[in-house]
Amino acid sequence: MIERYSREEMKQIWELNSKFKYYLDVELAVCKAYNQAGQIPNEALEQILKKADFSVERIDEIESQVHHDVIAFLTNVNENVGENSRYIHMGMTSSDVIDTALALQMRDAGKLILNDLDALIETLRQKAKEHKQTICIGRSHGVHAEPMTFGVKLCGWIDLIERNKRNFEKALEEARIGQISGPVGTYSNISPEIEKQTCEILGLKPAKFSTQVIARDIHSQYLQALALIASVIEQIAVELRHLQRTEVLEVEEGFAKGQKGSSAMPHKKNPISGENLSGLARVVRSNSIASMENIALWHERDISHSSAERIIFPDSTILVDYMLSRLEKTIKNLVVHKDNMLKNTNLFGGIVFSQKVLLTLCDKGMLREDAYKLVQRNALDAFNNDGNFLENLLKDAEILAHLTVEEIKACFDIEDYLKNIEQIYKRFDV
Repeated sequence: MIERYSREEMKQIWELNSKFKYYLDVELAVCKAYNQAGQIPNEALEQILKKADFSVERIDEIESQVHHDVIAFLTNVNENVGENSRYIHMGMTSSDVIDTALALQMRDAGKLILNDLDALIETLRQKAKEHKQTICIGRSHGVHAEPMTFGVKLCGWIDLIERNKRNFEKALEEARIGQISGPVGTYSNISPEIEKQTCEILGLKPAKFSTQVIARDIHSQYLQALALIASVIEQIAVELRHLQRTEVLEVEEGFAKGQKGSSAMPHKKNPISGENLSGLARVVRSNSIASMENIALWHERDISHSSAERIIFPDSTILVDYMLSRLEKTIKNLVVHKDNMLKNTNLFGGIVFSQKVLLTLCDKGMLREDAYKLVQRNALDAFNNDGNFLENLLKDAEILAHLTVEEIKACFDIEDYLKNIEQIYKRFDV
């Protein structure tokens, strides 16, 4: 059973109060590590854990004077802790707190996104089961190609989402690192053992190497994984939008009672979810570009990445969370017009069966070039003149010189195109 949660949980991870709570979690974990190393007395640690607290309002007040949010945060915490505050932040630099706290935020946001991905995959699986034998036309270049089933199309979407889930899991694991290594990462006033123990307390891994910050290619990989998720969401959304076009009308987004599609035209039912998802994907991809720009920092570090990250991490995780949820709901409520799918497949008297006719003629001994010309002539006549491909074949003396009427009609057996669908489904355990 996939655990459900409120959309508010993602938002809360990035709220200002939560950011400072993550900061405090890091500082307290360091204190616990020092205590285990015998460098902070038990009584002092007990008092720190009991009294350590902050107020966003008080932090803002202090920051207006010191112009440094971490110092303002520490000053406020120290005001609450009192004498034992001398043990807080020992040997650390601001980025030890910021980057390790960000890793915790990325981890917690990632858990929610993985939950979303699982929910979407499950909904796609259910829909694929439902439409395993629902015949539709496969297209290449936007043009009718050969018959398939809508369920097979859905299997392709499962493949997209599962692959990008694995990619995101890798990025999430790479980002599950913290640093407590001091001003330039040399542990000048803090022990690597303290870093190791701190990270263990927080459920992170120590960075193999850090300067004053964790290398930003790690963070960019995380945001690029989100951008890929957004892009495959858009791929699905674009397909649904095409299939909802009036002249196609093979699927429609669910249309709620009382919903209206246009202020001017009462007949309109627009693919608004798909269009919203396409637009939001552009934002997430743009954020990933900013994350790549953040990789190049001056010397051991500057803070040019910081201002961008305050936007791109909350925005990208919140957007992808929303996009996955919205797509899952869209798939679940999708209206599938099976009759239109079949009608579109059989347009122009079944010209999409042309390859089968071609191969059958070749089996009868015709050269492929000669057979191709015969079949193409009849297919294009049907297409250009709103005709019927099957009827054209049955009237073509050159075709009839090689194939019987029964052999021609056998080429139009749609079940022959579906004979290997079971093999495709086995790959997805659907």
